Amino acid sequence: MLDWNAFDEPIIALSPMADMSDLPFCLIAKELGAEVMFREMVSSEALVRGNEKTFEMAWFDDGERPIIQQIFGGDPQIMGEAARIIDEKYHPDGIDINMGCPVYKIVSNFNGASLMKDPKKASEIVREMKKNITVPLSVKIRLGWTDPTDAIDFVKYLEDAGAELITVHGRTRAQGYAGVSDWEMIGRVKQQVSISVLANGDIHKPEQVPEALKVTGCDGVLIARGCLGNPWFFGQARQVLKTGKPPEPISLEERFAVCMKHARMHVDHYGERGVVTFRKHLSWYLKGIPGVKEMRTKIMQVSTLDELEPLLQGFLLNQKTNS
Repeated sequence: MLDWNAFDEPIIALSPMADMSDLPFCLIAKELGAEVMFREMVSSEALVRGNEKTFEMAWFDDGERPIIQQIFGGDPQIMGEAARIIDEKYHPDGIDINMGCPVYKIVSNFNGASLMKDPKKASEIVREMKKNITVPLSVKIRLGWTDPTDAIDFVKYLEDAGAELITVHGRTRAQGYAGVSDWEMIGRVKQQVSISVLANGDIHKPEQVPEALKVTGCDGVLIARGCLGNPWFFGQARQVLKTGKPPEPISLEERFAVCMKHARMHVDHYGERGVVTFRKHLSWYLKGIPGVKEMRTKIMQVSTLDELEPLLQGFLLNQKTNS
């Protein structure tokens, strides 16, 4: 069984990102050094209703382990039943509760970050889920709803209710993704509990990981946007921690090779039309590449693998010719 206290080195984990951290991306990230996968959130109500699409989202490959399935919802009984279903049907290595999503359609139903306004209900959800599962339970939160000090007391409720790990995103719900993640405040929150805590927010480059760990005093980091189009992040961050040196840049050849591998896995999982939904990943893989602007329009219109690969190969050849 997964033991959050058993890691000898800081944890560098993949954050649960809606529509992004799915099976293909998790497998790519795992191959390139991610230690723990937090899968994109699924609805507790949909699980209890037996929604087929939600069950498909929750299925995972053993190659992704250790894997944590995140669940969102605001009803303690439904959350408890959903956790039981996931545990019995799929046997993940852990279950995570989303108490941090700031998106309106989530918080408007008293899910996600809105639970931070009601510590007693949040505690009840944790206790109900703990009763129904055989794996560790973790919670992802923000610093607060509007007040960045809310989490200082909130995390005590979660620990007392039985949470075994807490991830803290360094912004309030009111901030959304604007402003700067407050690592120092995450550090203050970390000091309130004895369980493991992961820091999240504005860790965009591998060389920022040591600084984030130092400032927050956390047991690890949860990486979100920093690894989109950059699944090398995890292995590079580990190297930075070991050597103290910035990572070597990824060659264009390797970037495109991994991009194509990811695209093929995406199509294998979602079907040929999967190339269309893969465009969201393509934009991240292409981000920051000099001279890519002219090709971007064509790339973002591809609908088959047979269209994508020649475009990437042609751009690579053009870059070599002009260098």
